[in-house]
Amino acid sequence: MRRAILGVLAGAGLMAVALAVSGQRDEVLAQRAVNPVAGCGDLIAIPTPLGDKGQLLTVIDPRQQVVSVYQVDLPSGKISLRSVRNIHWDLMMTDFNGERPLPQEIRLQLDQR
Repeated sequence: MRRAILGVLAGAGLMAVALAVSGQRDEVLAQRAVNPVAGCGDLIAIPTPLGDKGQLLTVIDPRQQVVSVYQVDLPSGKISLRSVRNIHWDLMMTDFNGERPLPQEIRLQLDQR
């Protein structure tokens, strides 16, 4: 079931990128029933419109725990890789830049009951 959902989501994201690269504007994309989050196989693609300038496409590989960000220039169709990050160690953290109560503080309170 999870693979089917990811497949449908990725297909929609790839369609969004194809439409952007082919020179069609966000208005046309908005008229179609395209899910803004897409997964294909094991990848998840999340397009983020940037107005007339283009859009960002975030691609997540849950299996390898890697996030990649691409910028798509609508006028030219050019796709540029902007960032790649392995998030394995990020996901191992229990908190970062959090506010109180922190997770360990909540756990201590619950353990005292």
